[in-house]
Amino acid sequence: MLLENLNKFLYLLKKLKINNQITAPELRVADETGQQIGIMSREEALKLAQEKKLDLIEFAPMAKPPVARVMDYGKYLYREEKENKKQRVKQRQDTLKIIRINLNTGLNDMKIKAEKADEFLSDGLRVQVELVLKGRAKYHKTFADLGRQKIETFLKMFNAPTKIISELKKQPRGFNVIIAKK
Repeated sequence: MLLENLNKFLYLLKKLKINNQITAPELRVADETGQQIGIMSREEALKLAQEKKLDLIEFAPMAKPPVARVMDYGKYLYREEKENKKQRVKQRQDTLKIIRINLNTGLNDMKIKAEKADEFLSDGLRVQVELVLKGRAKYHKTFADLGRQKIETFLKMFNAPTKIISELKKQPRGFNVIIAKK
């Protein structure tokens, strides 16, 4: 975790030039609120930043003239890290959770697994329900019919309204279906 945060910090340091690292002779400067101050020399911009006890950060070095902003660099890094965390949480919400049952799974065990699947669905996650067939059960039609019935029974146990994203399919190891919250 610490190493990951350090790598992100170093990436931001490499990406942005601050204060005396800026080499452009003229800059388009904005203040900490984003209000345009105007085009000024690098020395004037640095002096302005020092008067306000803030940093001068170059955001668009390829622009003509380059764009810089007078703001607290530490606060900027903190906001960026916070935004990255939000994006990681959002990506994690797009994941798929898997619930496995088999032909021998009892009714009470299925209820417990359905409650857990309800929690995943309420968190906005998709759930893949797998019915695992073992040995000869994979090849016999009667076991396949029992497996379909078991999954249909399991799908009726959910408290939250659900929609089926991927229909019930036969896989080499059994059956699976993907559901999500309506």
